Amino acid sequence: MKLKTTALWILCLMTMSLMAQNYKTETDIVYTTKTDAYARERLKLDVYYPEGRKGCPVIVWFHGGGIESGAKEIPRRLRNKGYVVVGANYRLLPKVKIDDTLDDAAEAVAWVFRNIERYGGDTTKVVLSGHSAGGYLDMLLCLNKAWLARYDIDADRIMMCVPFSGQAITHYNVRKMQGIPTLQPTIDQYAPLYWVRKDCPPLVLICGDRELELYGRYDENQYLARMMKLVGHKQTYLYELDGHDHGTMVEPSFTILDNHLKNMLKSK
Repeated sequence: MKLKTTALWILCLMTMSLMAQNYKTETDIVYTTKTDAYARERLKLDVYYPEGRKGCPVIVWFHGGGIESGAKEIPRRLRNKGYVVVGANYRLLPKVKIDDTLDDAAEAVAWVFRNIERYGGDTTKVVLSGHSAGGYLDMLLCLNKAWLARYDIDADRIMMCVPFSGQAITHYNVRKMQGIPTLQPTIDQYAPLYWVRKDCPPLVLICGDRELELYGRYDENQYLARMMKLVGHKQTYLYELDGHDHGTMVEPSFTILDNHLKNMLKSK
């Protein structure tokens, strides 16, 4: 009983220490070398970090919005936990093509690997996460190594990928630009499913209730998880959050992210 009480006190003290840590946010950092007006306007990121610390886990967060809307953010649930958090913008459809958007996301991640140590981040502890469209971008960067290779970054350096309700088939707004209806599913080079591979970093797939999710999102992720396991990937995890729709699944997903990250750090 005393051991349990002592452990609880230690955990409490550690939590209080993290909460007392002074955090700073540096905003609107231009991460691109692109020179067109839309890129210079849009391709910026924010970095939230604990002042004076080193070796921190890094979470790169891509916002949702169907690749057609949305803006960079530092989610409240990722604050005050000892993480360095990067919220990145990317160019939006239909102003650009999906190749441009994916290249933007890859450039943001490359910036993180090259600069995040200045903010106390550890490049061996980089996690990609994001909701909906952001999760879709996460998966494509991790599974299709070609995007990060453009910036001389090996996708396998990513410690873990945790998409919140990311689309596993070709994104519906990408299909719209191809003249394909929203409910006509396709799997092409813009589908994470197309790139299943056994040597991908750990993949934590989180979705809402299959009956409440957007456009069969859980079913897509379930198929992706099955295919990853069939090709021999040993660290694919799939969660269905009963009773939660595409929007309300976000809040409980942060607990799953936290738990997987803690387990990964213990094994390092």
